[in-house]
Amino acid sequence: MKVSKQLFTEITSNGQLVVSLKERDVPSLKPHEVLVQVQAAPINPSDMWPMFGPANLAEGSFNKEKMEFTAPVAQSMLARVQSRLDQVLPIGNEGAGKVVATGESEGAKAMLGKTVGILSGAAYSHYCVVPWQACIVHNENTTAKQAASSFVNPLTALGMVETMRAEGHTALVHTAAASSLGIMLNKICIAEDVPLVNIVRKQEQVELLEKLGAKYICNSSSDSFKQDLYEAIKATGATLAFDAIGGGDLVSNILAAMEKVGSKDAKGFNTYGSPDNKQVYIYGGLDFSPTVLNRAYGMTWGIGGWLLMQFLGKQSPQKVKQLHQRVANEIDTTFAIDFTDELTFEQALQPSVIGKYMAKKTGEKFLLNPSLG
Repeated sequence: MKVSKQLFTEITSNGQLVVSLKERDVPSLKPHEVLVQVQAAPINPSDMWPMFGPANLAEGSFNKEKMEFTAPVAQSMLARVQSRLDQVLPIGNEGAGKVVATGESEGAKAMLGKTVGILSGAAYSHYCVVPWQACIVHNENTTAKQAASSFVNPLTALGMVETMRAEGHTALVHTAAASSLGIMLNKICIAEDVPLVNIVRKQEQVELLEKLGAKYICNSSSDSFKQDLYEAIKATGATLAFDAIGGGDLVSNILAAMEKVGSKDAKGFNTYGSPDNKQVYIYGGLDFSPTVLNRAYGMTWGIGGWLLMQFLGKQSPQKVKQLHQRVANEIDTTFAIDFTDELTFEQALQPSVIGKYMAKKTGEKFLLNPSLG
């Protein structure tokens, strides 16, 4: 039986975070499962909250002998993570590697020896067992490093455009637009002639997207942001937005700009605002402060959450297969990512390195490679 080293996270009820490297036996494979030797797994923003929760990382420390990173969690924050207290949980949403063993089903056996991207929730491991249906089979010359980010960002970007079309919108607004996901979304929208309003917060991010060919870019730190946003929404007709920030009044500002555009030609009473539905989906939480709504956008609007797995669950198997194949075919173009650094398990647990990838700086992306070290 194979033994796998794997990262786990735990928050105790007495206020202690422990992220540790443990040995686990690799379980026997069911007919529909494959065993993947993980060679690359990105550290995405969506991995960071499961990994560290609300711990005070500035007071964290690393014990090399135990291969553990520990940090305190304030008692006042434990209610936010009540459902996970005193449980040792796996981490790592996605990764890539080679299929080294399979179950007995034909679908599983067809993947033996292939480089695959996986969606797992336990990808920070030497070996990972997943259903063969949860794999993207990559083309022959694709490396595990290229395939590491096959799921979360590519399928989210594609899902946003699919959602736009399914709900009858014709253009998009996207926040945190200079992120890896934002760059992928720009490439898709440029290729498919979908008008996209990009919201960023720094001038260098504006310049980054301009070089990519983005047409509508609004800098939220600019004094003219609200007017710029209005003009971009007026030009594109965007009535759908995807927000990665969550907190603050950005969602409200987007809806207000959409309403201003929708009502610009109104005459007489306009009690209930423009009749066009204005929708914002919050899909990330870069800002954990409250979402502030200053309701100045009539009565035809909505705010909701958007999750990749819920989107995929609504698609037919044929549609999911089509999306997977597009990711595989464009993994070194539309969906390419340049990684800042490749980390061992030990490096990923060191406070100085944690500080680097938790900074979530534009243009920086870190990769965990379980086969190193």
